[in-house]
Amino acid sequence: MIPQEIIRRKRDGDELDPADIRSFIAALAAGHLSEGQIGAFAMAVWFKGMSREEIVALTLAMADSGDRLKWGDIDRPIADKHSTGGVGDNVSLMLAPIAAACGLAVPMISGRGLGHTGGTLDKLESIPGYRITPDARLFHQVVKEAGCAIIGQTGALAPADGRLYAVRDVTATVDSIPLITASILSKKLAAGLQTLVLDVKVGNGAFMADRAQAEILAQSLVEVANGAGVWTSALITDMNQPLADAAGNAVEMRNCLDFLAGGKADTRLETVVLAFAAEMLVTSGIAASSEEGDGMARRALSSGRAAEVFARMVSLLGGPADLMENPDRYLARAPVEKPVLAARSGWLAACNARGIGVSVIDLGGGRRHPADRIDHRVGFSELLPLGTRVSAGEPIALVHAADDTAAQSAAAALAAHYRIAEEKPELTPVISIRI
Repeated sequence: MIPQEIIRRKRDGDELDPADIRSFIAALAAGHLSEGQIGAFAMAVWFKGMSREEIVALTLAMADSGDRLKWGDIDRPIADKHSTGGVGDNVSLMLAPIAAACGLAVPMISGRGLGHTGGTLDKLESIPGYRITPDARLFHQVVKEAGCAIIGQTGALAPADGRLYAVRDVTATVDSIPLITASILSKKLAAGLQTLVLDVKVGNGAFMADRAQAEILAQSLVEVANGAGVWTSALITDMNQPLADAAGNAVEMRNCLDFLAGGKADTRLETVVLAFAAEMLVTSGIAASSEEGDGMARRALSSGRAAEVFARMVSLLGGPADLMENPDRYLARAPVEKPVLAARSGWLAACNARGIGVSVIDLGGGRRHPADRIDHRVGFSELLPLGTRVSAGEPIALVHAADDTAAQSAAAALAAHYRIAEEKPELTPVISIRI
């Protein structure tokens, strides 16, 4: 196998043979390809696309590049959820313990931030001691004892995806349907899932800004996953504004703890979390209908059982056992907090969600290069949702920054990302379609 020949053929629009795809991915996993070759392959796929057969071959090759997990001694349905990425999207942090509290086993293998989107692992690393890459034995133990575990890819699980994922982040090849499909599903196949639900984002803060493209991606994911033997469905959700009222790492972790404590009722975030909990329970056979699943999820949340599961998971993975009770003891705060003020009175009518994600990176809360260190303290909180009536000089968000200069710059950028109108806007439903 000559890597540059495979790259050339894909660059020229040829359909690759499954054997060549397997050879290329095996070389990638073994460390025999340069970052330049990986980036060139990703860019060729971005421009030329892949057939369904090529995507299946790529997904299976990446899943087979390492170990496959087995859960034979766990008598719960093995289920998971994955999001294509957005801003203020911390759904996984609350969804996994809610689903586990309802009787599912959730071995959730998550990723770091990609492009302008935040990463679940980066948020979890805000917790002192939390082990995002435990060995297989500990991962299995936590899923069995707590009901869920949210971790990152270990070197033994879909290692080819781990390297490709990092290169895509810095080569503007994140928003490729074949690469997104293979990346998501390779990890899920390797995790030994029985069922999977997918959150496909659409809007100016998503990788898929176009509704038609989002539906194509959702269809690709569902067809490839079901074809590989994992019962899968997808919901398409709105990402024209941050989903949570926070964007960053420690600030989103605080948001998670508030949610599990019952502090985020009647929000867009709650709507999405409960919808996916219901979907997971129905596809796994625990609930007979979405209405029954919704009720089960709400009871797990209101009773405190979901919070107990989350606390147990954090403790078993090396974090503090009293994080829920004492978040200020463990989640670092940025030294500078500055309000962002509305420039005029009116309705928050639209925002540039992607720009908000980029502003988090500018603050130091994301990466421009794979080796960059993240400042977990920084970001935005208290973000008001679109459709809110504001007065001139009223805070619409709070900046968390490392210094005054960064805070002033971020506050000006965030204010520019919002449009204030005289008329109340018509907002897009947060959940639009199921596939």
